[in-house]
Amino acid sequence: MNDDVRNIVLGVIAAGLSASLGWFVRTYLWKRKLRRKQTFFGLPDNSESLLVVSRDPATANLAVHRFDVFALLELSALIKDCGAHAQIITQDAAHQGFGERTEFCVGGPGSNRRMAAHIAAMLPGIRFNLDPEPGPDRAALHVGSERYRLEPGVTEHVILARLTTGQPDQARPVFLFCGQRAITNQAATRYLARNHERLHRKYGTSTFVLLLKVVNSQAYGPDVVELVSDVTRAAQAPAPSGPAQISHRAS
Repeated sequence: MNDDVRNIVLGVIAAGLSASLGWFVRTYLWKRKLRRKQTFFGLPDNSESLLVVSRDPATANLAVHRFDVFALLELSALIKDCGAHAQIITQDAAHQGFGERTEFCVGGPGSNRRMAAHIAAMLPGIRFNLDPEPGPDRAALHVGSERYRLEPGVTEHVILARLTTGQPDQARPVFLFCGQRAITNQAATRYLARNHERLHRKYGTSTFVLLLKVVNSQAYGPDVVELVSDVTRAAQAPAPSGPAQISHRAS
């Protein structure tokens, strides 16, 4: 074998080793990223999850608001990426206990009894003004002593929460997407889809409650979302007895 042939053979071997090593590294990193995602959402391979959605209050038929449908599509893509399965049910058909399966609950407490139960049990510091009478505080969101008014299409707020019971063996969280309007629910699911890696790095698998602001949805839809603050402590504390203050961040 002359030098030229030997150099060609060595080059082919080196290229093969490099390709194999690159494939191994990429596969390892992809699997590690997938495992972290599965851990955060509590969705190991072939696990079952529950999508709980409100019925559209604007119709007497068994219908779901179109923005809630879009939110379900966002969540379904996340669940599929984790190699898990989803069952979609309406809020009046959800009768399982807390944490039996990973749950994604979409809708405000006025139209979703399951959401109302979760908030009452786990987040007593959160309250929505469900008074149907028109007024500046209609659909206002109260978090602790702060009040966030609704300006439809301009400034709207939504709660994004990941809840667990705190038990060491609790691997099945409940995610809440609870907004002042249906479009804010979709905005929260999209925010979670885009930021779940950062949220996992910050919170791990513990409980968190975030207050998000949807900006100018009449022009930008659910795409422009700002994090107002982490309200975990205020949401988990008993609601204050005095009147809520209007937050300067609500405008």
